[in-house]
Order: sequence, then C-alpha cells, then structure tokens
Amino acid sequence: MTDPSPQPAAPAAGQPVPPRDPVCGMLVDPEHPQGGTVERGRYRYHFCSARCRQAFEAEPERWFALDPVCGMEVNPKAPKGGSLEHGGRTFHFCSMKCLAKFQAEPERYLLHGPGGMPKDAPPPAPPPGGQVVWVCPMDPEVREPEPVPCPICGMALEPLVVGGMPSLGEKNPELERMSRRFWLGLAPAALVLALAMSHWLPAGWSADHLLGPRVNAWLQLALSAPVVLWGGWPFFERAWLSLRTRHFNMFTLIGLGTAAAFGESALATLLPASAFPEAFRGAHGAVPIYFESAAVIVELVLLGQVLELRARGRVSGALQALLGLAPKTARRVAPGGGEADVAIEEVTPGDLLRVRPGEKVPVDGTVVSGGSAVDESMVTGESVPVEKGPGDRVTGATINGTGSFVFRAERVGKDTLLAQIVRMVAEAQRSRAPIQRLADTVAAWFVPAVVASAALTFAAWALLGPEPRLAHALMNAVAVLIIACPCALGLATPMAIMVGTTRGAQAGVLVKNAEALERLARVDTLLVDKTGTLTLGKPRLARVEATGAVPEAELLRLAAALERASEHPLAAAVLAASRERGLPPAEARAFRSVPGKGVAGEVDGRAVALGNAALLAELGIPAGDLAARADALAAGGATVVLAAVDGAAAGLLAVADPVKPGAPAAVKALQAGGVRVVMVTGDRRATALAVAKELGIDEVEAEVLPGDKAAVVARHQGAGQRVAMAGDGVNDAPALAAADVGIAMGTGADVAIESAGLTLLHGDLAGIVRARRLSRATLRNIRQNLFWAFAYNMVGVPVAAGALYPFSGILLSPMIASAAMSFSSVTVIANALRLKRARLG
Repeated sequence: MTDPSPQPAAPAAGQPVPPRDPVCGMLVDPEHPQGGTVERGRYRYHFCSARCRQAFEAEPERWFALDPVCGMEVNPKAPKGGSLEHGGRTFHFCSMKCLAKFQAEPERYLLHGPGGMPKDAPPPAPPPGGQVVWVCPMDPEVREPEPVPCPICGMALEPLVVGGMPSLGEKNPELERMSRRFWLGLAPAALVLALAMSHWLPAGWSADHLLGPRVNAWLQLALSAPVVLWGGWPFFERAWLSLRTRHFNMFTLIGLGTAAAFGESALATLLPASAFPEAFRGAHGAVPIYFESAAVIVELVLLGQVLELRARGRVSGALQALLGLAPKTARRVAPGGGEADVAIEEVTPGDLLRVRPGEKVPVDGTVVSGGSAVDESMVTGESVPVEKGPGDRVTGATINGTGSFVFRAERVGKDTLLAQIVRMVAEAQRSRAPIQRLADTVAAWFVPAVVASAALTFAAWALLGPEPRLAHALMNAVAVLIIACPCALGLATPMAIMVGTTRGAQAGVLVKNAEALERLARVDTLLVDKTGTLTLGKPRLARVEATGAVPEAELLRLAAALERASEHPLAAAVLAASRERGLPPAEARAFRSVPGKGVAGEVDGRAVALGNAALLAELGIPAGDLAARADALAAGGATVVLAAVDGAAAGLLAVADPVKPGAPAAVKALQAGGVRVVMVTGDRRATALAVAKELGIDEVEAEVLPGDKAAVVARHQGAGQRVAMAGDGVNDAPALAAADVGIAMGTGADVAIESAGLTLLHGDLAGIVRARRLSRATLRNIRQNLFWAFAYNMVGVPVAAGALYPFSGILLSPMIASAAMSFSSVTVIANALRLKRARLG
C-alpha cells in the first residue's frame, strides 16, 4: 500500500492522480494535503497528516517504493530486481523481468504508471455512474481504489462512487468474511473453553484428570490454533499495518494482547515447564495456559465486528430505501401518439412520459398537459399532496394521485433530484464535525498510553503480585490491552453524523457537511429573506374593487386584456386570476406603456388604463376615494393598481405575495427556541413591515440590495451573534456564504443543492425548525457517545489492571475484557441509531 514514488512539482498530462502518502500509502488530495508537502529535488511528496510528514522527513529512505512497471512494493534498500537511474531519478524493481520492460520503454511507464497503457489507447471506462473509491467511515480523508483495511483505524472501507450514484449494494463482502470466520471458529473456541473450564467440575470429571494435563494442553492448542491464526488473521494483519505506518488503533491492542496470550500458551505447551522462570509456574510447577482466552477473545472481537458491520449497514438502509423509491419503468409517449412501457435506463431528456393514477413519477421534468395532485413526501418530508398542472415541475419517485398527466423528461439517471439527495447525504456522512477534533486529539495519544499502562500493569504485578507473579502480570496486561480498544471513541462522532444526515434527508433537510449541522445547533440569530422564503414568491390577485360603473368581473376581464401585452411582474397574477374565474381576456388595441406609471389601450372599443395615481392624473382622470383606499391596501403589504374605463375611475386591483402556510407557526417555534428572527429584504419598508407583522417578526431590515445582504450578515456577526442566513440559494449566495450557516430554500427539482451548508427541499420555514431540531439531537447524541466512550475507558482500564484485587480479590479475565470492548462499540452505534427515530416535526 505504501508508495514513495514522488510526484513532479508540475505533473505531466496523464500522470496518475491523486498521489499517495509515501509513509502510510493513503491517497491524498494534491491541492489540499492535510499533512502538507515536502519537495525533494524536482519532486513533491504529499502527506495525509503531520505525523506522516515528520516520519518521512526523519527517515525518507526507509519507506517503500513502487515498481513502476507492475506497481508492487519494493524495498529500496534491497530491491529484488535491482535499481535503475533514469532522468535524474532512481527506480526500484521487484524482478529482473520488470527491470527489462522498463529499460525497453521507460516513457510508457513514466507517462501511464504501472501497467503501461499505450499512449494511443483510450482511458479505461469508469464503472456505470462514476469511479468507485473506497472510503473509511471514521477517517473520511482515506480514499482507496480497492477494498483494503483503513491504514489509520484498520476498519473495513466502504464503497463510494465518485461522479455518480453512491454504491449501496446489498451485500457487504467484509461482513460475509467476518461472519464466516466467526461461525467456523465458534465450535472450536467453545470446546477450548469447555476443556479449560472443566476444572470447575466435580472431582474426577476435569479434562486434566480424564486426559492428563499434557494431552489437555495439546488438544487446546490444536483447537485454538485455527481460531486464533485463521479467524484472527485479519486483526494481526491490521495490527502489523498500524505498527508499520505508526497509525496505532484498536487492532494494535487486539493483536498485541491476543499474540501475547496465545504465544505464551503455545510455548508453555511446546517447552518443558523447567524452561520457564519460577514466577511463571503455579503451585504444582505447571505453567498456566490461556488458549481459551486467546480463542474466545478472537471470537468476541469477530462477533463485535459482525454486529458493528450490520449496524453500519442499517445506517445506509434509509439511503437504500430512497434509491428503491425510483420506479423501474416509465410509460413513454411516441410522437405519433402511441404509448409503451420502457426501462427507466432508456429514458432520455426530452422524452414525453405519461403518469397514470397511483403511479410514481419516473424522472424529473415539467408537466405539458393534464394535471393531478402529487405526493412529494418522500423527498420533501411534507405529507400534503401538491397540485400539478402545465408548466409545473415534477420530481422523480414522487407518487401521483388520482389524476393523469404527460410531462417532458429533463433530468434522468444521476442528474435527478433523488440521485442528488442520495449523493449529497453520502458525502455529508463522511465529513467531519468540529467536535470530532477532541476525539482525534485523544485518539492520537490513546493507544501509546494504553500500551504504557499495560507495561506498568505487567511490572507492578511482576514485582508485587501473588504467585505465579509473571502469569498474573501477563494476563492483567493483556486485559488492559483488550479492554481499552479505542473503537467506541472513534465511532462516536462519525456514526451520529451518518445517521443524522440520513434522518435529515428523510425530513427534507439536506446537510452538505457535518460542520454546518453542528453550527446550526449553536445559531442564535436567523436572517430570513422575504420573497420566496417567508412568502410564496408568486404574487396573486388579492382583491378587485369596482366603483359600480363597471362590474368586478368585467373590470378584471378588461384589465387582463391589457396585461397580456405587459411584461410587468404583476401581469401574471392578473392573468392567472382571470383564467381561474373563467374570464378569457379580449384583444387589446393601441396598447402603450407609460414607464413608471402603467399601461393604457383599447379593449372592445373601450378606453382602459391601469396604473398608479400619477397615470390617472396624467390622463386627467380624478381618482377620488380610490387613492385613499389604495394607500390603505398598500400599508397592508399589497401592490395596488388603479383602473380607469372610458375616462372615469372604475376601481382597483390589489396584488400580494401570500405568506407561506405554516410560516407564522415556524417563526413562533424558532423564537421559542431562543432564535432571534430578522427579516432582510429588498422590498419597500411598508410592505416588509406588513408581512413581518403577519408573521410575528419584530426586526426588519428593508430596501436592502442583494449585494448588501452579506454586509448585514457581517454586521450581526460583528456584534457577537452566531448567524444563519436563509434565502433562495442563488440571489442570496454572498450572504449564504458569509453566514455561519447558509440555508438554501427551494422546492422540488429547482432547489439549489450546492449553494449552502443546508438545503430545505420543501423551501418553507418549518424546514428550518426541523433542521435545528436535527442538529441539536445530533450534537446531543455525539456528546452522549463521547461521554460513554471516555467513561468506559476510565473505568475499564483500572479494573482490567487489577484495581479491585486488593479489596475484593476480583481480577478481570481477558475474555470478559474482550466482551466489554466489543459491546462498547455496539452500544455507541446503537445510541447513534436512535437518531433514526428523532422527532423533528
């Protein structure tokens, strides 16, 4: 896995990227290496951590190189195939055959790396949906091209597809391997335990009495050897890797403890008792053997791994369920009008697809005909169906109601909203929260401290303990090594983040990274844009008032005829209201627009004008009482248009942007939770104050240009406030980026997923309430996990070292220590899984 092959300071085209850390072999992002870089001559080395960089700087010649032909590891001090200087650089080879290939075509391997793909050959095609990399749930910076153990923590890596859909296969090969080793080793381990514990049986029934001590010892060795050496082989491999790379982890302690117990027992069986010091021998001169401890420790650790892998698999269960929501077929409408069911993979952008009652929408698109109510709860978390008609967007995997419609496919495959949700959640699960730094700091020193504690335990029992002193010293030191495995500490934060982000996706809250989720829990000030966030962002005709000379319906019909030719934002609201009331607009003639005042024209032979009081004054038409009525409606937040017909004031039309349903309750809930809500909008102050009054918001900053919203965020931060900014994710992008937490609001496939730390799929303020409850629940869960992980080790290590022995004569068996260690990790995972049931609504 290690690869000291240097990367040129300016890599040539085609050079493999990303480079590997030369010490631990991890893939490193060359643009953001966490451990920095070191330049030696013409080459630059990238490091995953400061520890690896320091190790490299201290002894650069000790790390392995890669054979440039086959990619195998080579010891640069003793390369089996020799070394070769080329272009000012030394290459090492695993065999003479590789050396000969390199000598014949050096540029082929320098350009394309191991394997030597021909220069004119096309690059290998990535797997469907993207390139598979393997990542660690505890150390997200670990990214490997194949499923190898994590070089930092030793855990099994999980597949992730880059540039496509996450890989969420049903089968976990690591779980299958661990399960097979556990079940095949269970019976031999149980027999070893029975043989070892038989001395508790009535006199004459013990294995030593029936078989003899020597036969009993040899039988235990024969039964435990496969369990320890085959069943526990992955642990020894990972322990050796941790020692070689100096990334000490739980497998370091498991490997040392199990090897000590099994090794001492094997020597005691193979060698005569006289070969051991007196302090190792019991009352009858025999050396104690601990085959049952070694075998049962391996089985318990295997059991812990199986339970842990299954629990980790449950974390991705919600994502698998989301992926399973997508239908497998779609009904495509042919240009000639024929219809046929096709596989979802055959759908391309531009296809017309029909959705019948009760069916799932196959992909994202826009309705072109028909209409229905669509249940979007699986992607937005909202249970109320949404009415869809021509021009409305529909989202793949949502469920159609009783109507039928035809829509045009726009986003398919990995570009659908569902795919983006799953991909974003999968990436967020592997991000680090700031609180993780505490666990990282402790973990860096934890294993060396445990090894030192085990050494002190051994020394104390060897010098002060009862006979046989060395046997007691060995077993208590092994118990300390086993019980203190730091897996629970390492899992505390990542597991909570993985479950929390998945739970958020189910509730329509997409978390971009763990840092945003943690920061949201500490936010005390929320800045909210008005249009599209607090209000629907779609103006609607609120009132039509006629003076009596012209009926209201006729006034609306005449106004709609003029607005057909207008590009004013309010025109759409007037036209929509006319259609809803069954009033088809007539054709307008002699249309003219008066900038800043309104429009005028002729409809059905009648002179019609729509605009403000200034337009009527210009036309010489007295507004009368309409002017005062217009001012009153404007004070309530509406935009008012005066209407004149045949040279006389005929009435007014009031257009308003309605407040989103549930927004007042959401504001109240946020304020009750200690969040100060401030409206920040570019609208007129009178309109903003009217909306704020309706919502119960006390603070308003109005007439703020989009470019100035970031300055508003900075001002509040300068006052010591922790600020979240909620906006549409596009116009408010500078403010979203400047805030401690940016929250993008959106609906359906229009959501700007990449524009902020959090994205609310349904786009209403209630989503912020859910997001904040989720962040608080996740942070609380992380603190609980860290507390129990720390408390477990603070209690377990002294007990394993024998702290209770002087008072009660109790010693902790390594087997019990192993069980406690395994189930501590499972306990942390089980606590994290409680987030799946967190109540956010």
